[in-house]
Amino acid sequence: MKCWGFLVIFVLSLPLLAQEADKISWDKTRPLTWEDFKASPKKQLAYKANTNSGLSFSWSSTESSSGIKLTFEVESNFYPNQSWVKEIQEVDYLLAHEQLHFDITELHARKLRMALKNYEPGRNMKKELNDIYSKIEQQRREMQNQFDKETNHSINKEAEYKWRQFIEKELQQLIEYSS
Repeated sequence: MKCWGFLVIFVLSLPLLAQEADKISWDKTRPLTWEDFKASPKKQLAYKANTNSGLSFSWSSTESSSGIKLTFEVESNFYPNQSWVKEIQEVDYLLAHEQLHFDITELHARKLRMALKNYEPGRNMKKELNDIYSKIEQQRREMQNQFDKETNHSINKEAEYKWRQFIEKELQQLIEYSS
């Protein structure tokens, strides 16, 4: 009977295990590894790897006599099943480049947390919050593109070094908004 109970619990937890593998939340102590890149490579593209990362954002509000209280959650996620790598050279260097893409996403998660913490609920809260998210998401995409443009997808090592220093500094400045 105990065996059946264990089996039922194991089977019921399989969807949760699969769900967790669908994304990896940013964690300073858990850098990406090549094993995290599970998608098939896009051989027609010139670059050697692709990191798919993004922000997730949810919120709720409660109203009381003291006003509106906003509760929110912001996550910076890496999506293994949408990220890929080809056969590569300079493995550590390229992995560091891909990690910076994930770090840029975390930087914008912190910017979003800061904006939401400082937000004063207005008359059209849903639209205002979506506008805040959209603005920061657009900035994130632009920074990702600028990073790849300036580093030539990791080929320009001097630019890569400057970006690494810049992102580390920016993350440190927003440390109070880390997850």
